[in-house]
Amino acid sequence: MNRLVGQIADSLKARDRTHPVHKHFDPGVGPFGEVQLVRILVDDLRRSHPEEFDGARTPRTPDILVPGRWAIEVKLARPFGDNGRPAEHWSENPLHPYAGNVSALGDCMKLRESGLSERKGVIVIAYEHSPPRVDTSVAVRCFELIAREILALRLGDRAEATVSDLVHPVHQRAVVYGWELA
Repeated sequence: MNRLVGQIADSLKARDRTHPVHKHFDPGVGPFGEVQLVRILVDDLRRSHPEEFDGARTPRTPDILVPGRWAIEVKLARPFGDNGRPAEHWSENPLHPYAGNVSALGDCMKLRESGLSERKGVIVIAYEHSPPRVDTSVAVRCFELIAREILALRLGDRAEATVSDLVHPVHQRAVVYGWELA
């Protein structure tokens, strides 16, 4: 998981340097939606690490499938919108603790029941100001607590990589968090 988190962080940084634009938002990877960002990441990972990501695809369930290796769900956490205003419900993406929803916790439950033979994992990409105006690590620690103590999910140790100096004026840094599900 540490390697995968590092590869995703490297891909985010490299893609951000190209000043990508999503819809009408300011340049940078921060404003991209989950589906669009996952596609970009998978394309980049197939190109930069073909020996590990050959055949990787984005079937939506899971978000990233690397046949024989990984079934990964990805969630984005952005406490602020592209316009700099607080995103009031941002913490629902990692924390909503009910099966069948689209939170990271819901995705963990979905992976647990999936029957997929690949290693299973969840990635949360948290965008912040630099320095952070909202400490997203609090939501990450809450995710771990709810996953382990309330939902009895078997999370591995947290892997983490920080991407600094992103080009977006609000989403200035990203922290990529990842856990393998046992």
